[in-house]
Formats: sequence, structure tokens, C-alpha cells
Amino acid sequence: MPKRELTSAQDGSQTEKAAKVQVECKEDSSLSNVATMDKTTPRTPEKTEKRKDYLSWDEYFMAVAFLSAQRSKDPSSQVGACVVNPEKKIVGIGYNGMPNGCSDDELPWARHAENELDTKYPYVCHAELNAILNKNSADIKGCTIYVALFPCNECSKLIIQAGLKEVIFYSDKYHDQPNCMASRKLLGMAGITYRQFKPKASEIVIDFTSIDGPPSNPTLSVSSP
Repeated sequence: MPKRELTSAQDGSQTEKAAKVQVECKEDSSLSNVATMDKTTPRTPEKTEKRKDYLSWDEYFMAVAFLSAQRSKDPSSQVGACVVNPEKKIVGIGYNGMPNGCSDDELPWARHAENELDTKYPYVCHAELNAILNKNSADIKGCTIYVALFPCNECSKLIIQAGLKEVIFYSDKYHDQPNCMASRKLLGMAGITYRQFKPKASEIVIDFTSIDGPPSNPTLSVSSP
């Protein structure tokens, strides 16, 4: 009887050992499968070099001007402006709109009317004016202004008086109008350079969801006025 109990104990021990061996074999097999998967599953290569499709300074600041224009209430023309200092820092942003304290629900937005007082022109502040007055620096002399439209003569007067050194514009669609002709004359006499911005692409897409993963549908397009 004692021998049979001993044999049973030995059998139980051998069974436990066999079970352990099976578990170890399964673990080894799983590790082997993982190793095989690591060898066969392609991995997305890590990007270690800097991006080459980033925005240039001109693209960046002009895009800021166009983005600020989206704040304008003007139904026919949304214009933005961005003032940048020599250190490539933004010191002023503005868009066309009515003066502070003057309701843009009560003042007219029409471009044409029998009475000029029923149009927007006697009341609206241009983007350049607002960008210069919204400056966050005591002095903006020597700065550059980026603006969607070539500035009119009134805005050029302000640009000259503020001491800006350069005007970078996108559209010159009013080139042959007297106010733009006078503007070029004033800027030239004051020694302020101006040049037209030539984008590499027609639009810049801002996708808010791209920060959480691959780019999806665009939420905002910045294009010509």
C-alpha cells in the first residue's frame, strides 16, 4: 500500500513536470511567433530628417493676413494685413471693418448706391490701418506689412508715416485705378519698396484634425481674395 501511494505521488509529480514542459513550449512558441512577426511585419520608417515642405516666411505671413481676413464682416471684400518686424515676429494684425463702437449692423456694407453715404466707403477701416493701430510694439519703424490687396493711397500715407520699409501684397487687381496709381507714386517717393507675393500653391489648407493623426478633410482654405 505505501508503494502504491509513492507511485501515485511520483505519477503526479511527473504529470506536473509534463504540464510545465507544455507551458514552456507554448511560451517558446509564442516568443518565436512574435520574433517571426517582428521580422516579417513591415514597420513605418521613423522620420529623422527635417520636413522640406514647410511654409516659407512669405507664405506664412501672407497666410496669417488671409486668415485674419476671415474675421471681416464685409460681404464683398475680406482683406487682412500682417505687420512683421525685422526679427520675423508679428507685431500687428488687422482686417477691414467698421470703427470700434460703431455698429456694423447699422452702417451700410453696399459698394454702390445713389448716395455715397449709403455705401461702406465713408465708414470702413482698411486692413492696413487696423494692423498698424493694433500694433503690440511701441515702434514699428523698419517693419514689413503683408496685405492681400495692394494698398490704396490713404493706406500708403499711413504706411509712410508709420515708418514701414516694405509692402508685400498678393493682388493688384485695382492697378489702374487712380488711388493705386497715387499709392505707387507716394511709396516710390518715400523710398518704400513693394513687391507682389508669388505663391508656390494657390491655397494653404488648415486641417484641425491633423494634429490627432493622418490629415483628413480640410476645414479651411486660404486662397485669393
